[in-house]
Order: sequence, then structure tokens, then C-alpha cells
Amino acid sequence: MKKQGTIILSILIIIFGYIIFDFINYRTKYAVSDAGFVKSDSMITLSFKVGGKVIFLEPKEASHIKKGQIIAKIDPKDYQVQLQKIQNEINSLQNKVKSLIINKQTTQQELDINEIISFNNIQILQKQIKALEFQIASNKENLNKLSIDEHRYKSLTKGNIVAKDKYESIQTQKRAINNIIKSQYENLKSMQIQLDNAKQNLKLSKIKQNNIKQLAFEIKALQDSIKSLQSTKQDIQNKISYCNLVSPINGIVAKKFINNFKVINSGYPIYSIINPTDLHIEVLLSEKKLQGIKIGNKAIITIDATNKKYQGIVEAILPASLATFSLVPRDIASGEFTKLDQRFNVRIKLLNIDNDLKVGMGATVAIKRTK
Repeated sequence: MKKQGTIILSILIIIFGYIIFDFINYRTKYAVSDAGFVKSDSMITLSFKVGGKVIFLEPKEASHIKKGQIIAKIDPKDYQVQLQKIQNEINSLQNKVKSLIINKQTTQQELDINEIISFNNIQILQKQIKALEFQIASNKENLNKLSIDEHRYKSLTKGNIVAKDKYESIQTQKRAINNIIKSQYENLKSMQIQLDNAKQNLKLSKIKQNNIKQLAFEIKALQDSIKSLQSTKQDIQNKISYCNLVSPINGIVAKKFINNFKVINSGYPIYSIINPTDLHIEVLLSEKKLQGIKIGNKAIITIDATNKKYQGIVEAILPASLATFSLVPRDIASGEFTKLDQRFNVRIKLLNIDNDLKVGMGATVAIKRTK
């Protein structure tokens, strides 16, 4: 009996020794940590870019959704009313611009025609005035000659040297030329008035060019207003498009934050969605366990909830400890501090993923060391 007890004790010691040896050997070959978690880069919380009343929430939690699917809507009526108002203003201004452009073109054409006519009239009248002045000067010269002849024939008539009718003929010619000169002066005066009017019309045409400039200025101001309204219109159209919440990925609804017909502000969370195929493991390793851990090392992941094992490789070792990002950094200025073991975040790529993996699950991770 004593011998059997000794044998059993020896066997237990051998088993216990093997377990201890295997544990030490395993921990020597592998860096093991219980602080592992299933994570996803495609976990997205979706919200509206505009505020308003939610009128449509289709997917429920755990529902599968597709990329581009509309999963929620905000009532766009207020924005649609604003859009119609802006469009009416744009249409009104565009009609005004068209009217002003036609007015400007018509006025410019009238001024151009009036300018040409006035200029031509001035040229013609100036020539006619010169011709008439020449005729007046010629008639005056003839009148002077007749006056001399009249004086000479008057004396000859008294001496009965020439016939009286010759003297009377000269007087008749003289009266005719005087009448012609008077008529020519009247015509000259009339032409001068016409010339002054033509010159005045030409000046008015040049003055009215300022009206053309004013019309052009008004057109430019209205066109600038239209551009501003079109920018506002585009902004409202964007807001209307923002009333539809679209899924950016294929995934599963992880959480629904609100119910239908709730009035929300922009940025308020609506859905949180996850891509179940985009999973990885993040594990916290003590700095003392980092020896031999390199990118590409194999890893064995055991999920706590299911006890299933998965294969992975080290994808990244983050370059700063978690304490580096602490909101309250340690004060070591005095030189007196307690040295603490720092922990680093190691990212592991999963080589096999199934539907049992859920974001947030805890895991035990064993990473094989490189010698």
C-alpha cells in the first residue's frame, strides 16, 4: 500500500513537472495576453448633415444592409419650399435681365442709327450752307453791278441818251436779285437751325451712351445676384440630398439610436453599422513581452465567448504606449516616480473569419516569438 502511494506520488510529481515545463516552454516560445479584443475598422456611426423630423427608418438592429441603400430619411418639405422660393426669385431676375438686354440692344441700335443720320445730316447741311453762301455772295456781287448800272443809266436817261425802259429793266433785275438774296438768307437761316439741331442730336446720342453703360451695370448687378441665388439654390439642393441617409458600406446594423418621427439636430447619431468581414484583433502586450515580437509573426487567438481558435499574423505594433495618450500624464519632473510596466497595442490580422466573431468579443492571444 505504501509502495503504491509512492508510485502515485511520483507519477503526480512527473505530471506536475511536465505541466510546469510545458507552461514555461510555451510562455518562452509565445507571448500570451488575455487583453485581446475583436475590432473593426468599418464600424461606422451614421448621422444626418441636416436637422429635421425623421420620417423613415427602415433597417432594424442586426439587419443586413447594402452599400448605397437609403436607411433613413428626414422630411425635406421645408427645404423644398425654400428651393421653390429661390427658383422663383431666379426666374424673376432672369426675366429682368432678358428685358434689360433687349432694351440695351434696341437703345444701342437706335443711338447708332441716330448718330449716323445726324452725322450725315451735318455733312450735307454744311455743304449746302457753303453752296448757298457762295450763291448769296455771287448775287450780292451782281446786285452791286446792277446798282452801278442803275446809277449810270439814271443819268443817261435824264439826258435822253438811252431809252427809259432800259433803266427800268435794270431796276426790275435789281428788285428780283434782292428778293432772291432775301429768300436765300431765309433758307440759310433755316439750314443753320437744321445744322444746329443735327449737332445737338449728335451730342444727345453721345450723352445717351451713358444710359447704355447704366443698363450694362444693372445687367451685371442682376447677373451677380442670380449667381448668388444659384449658389444658395445649390446649397439647398445639397441639404435636400442630405435628407436621405445612405449606407456607405455593405454591413450589419449594430445599433439603432432613435425611433421614427423624432426631431433631431445635424450630427445626431442614427445608426451604427459594421462590416462583418472587416475584423481584426487588437491585443495589449506588456513591454516585457514584446521581445521577439515582430510584424509577420504567427498568432493563435482563442475567443473567450466561444472558445474557438483562429489563426492570425502580426500586422502592426503601434509605436507608442497607451500611457503616452493619457489625459493626465505622469509628473516625473521631481525625479521621484514608480516605474510601471508599459503596455503597447499590437494589431493582428485574422486569417480565418466566420459568423461567430462579433466586434468587442474578448480573446486570449498567443504570438509566436522570433529568435
